Amino acid sequence: MENLLIIGTSHISQQSIKEIKKAIIEFQPEIIGVELDLQRANSLLSEEKNKISLSAILQIGLKGYLFAKIGQIVQQKLGKMVGVSPGSEMKTALQLAHKNKLQVALIDQPIQITLRNFSKKLTWKEKFHFVFDIFKGLLFPKKQMRELGLENFDLSKVPQDEIIEKMMLQLKNHYPNVYKTLVEDRNKYMVAQLVKLLRANPEKKILAVVGAGHKKGMEELLLRIDVL
Repeated sequence: MENLLIIGTSHISQQSIKEIKKAIIEFQPEIIGVELDLQRANSLLSEEKNKISLSAILQIGLKGYLFAKIGQIVQQKLGKMVGVSPGSEMKTALQLAHKNKLQVALIDQPIQITLRNFSKKLTWKEKFHFVFDIFKGLLFPKKQMRELGLENFDLSKVPQDEIIEKMMLQLKNHYPNVYKTLVEDRNKYMVAQLVKLLRANPEKKILAVVGAGHKKGMEELLLRIDVL
């Protein structure tokens, strides 16, 4: 699709920030879609940390809350290693859209729904593997990376397509319900939002900024849909 460009990013990569800036200059979109919902967009742009109430935790489920918290801690640690705050590329996309007076579309599924589905669908087997893999990664990070074939992985760059495919395949095989909840279902949701945008704005160019793990799946879904 000539009027849609999807960029796959790493949330802690300086390279991703540069690619977004370059795409806005070269592609000249009128609409920028980002892999965020309203809550995460507000949190990203705000300097204050949002406190989660007990009622909110109960609503999304304890497993979903713990997963989000662990993911946040891991991303912050990795971000410090490369000197980039998690989500900087999404924040850059939002700020550049505002600066250039471009329309912003928040295309991701609400985080509460994603985490609630995660809590409901995570099996005991997946939970055990998840805890085991986390501790193995914390205690033996180099061995873990070697087993995954990622010993030369550069955190400061967006992973190459073959590495992303390998990681997604391992996630799908080891954690099928996690893959469906965090990747597959959200791919479908974000593609549906992009299709709505394309149909409502057939003459406008749309730049979609999503995590690298979503890019291929979303492009494959779009190929099966008659957009216009």
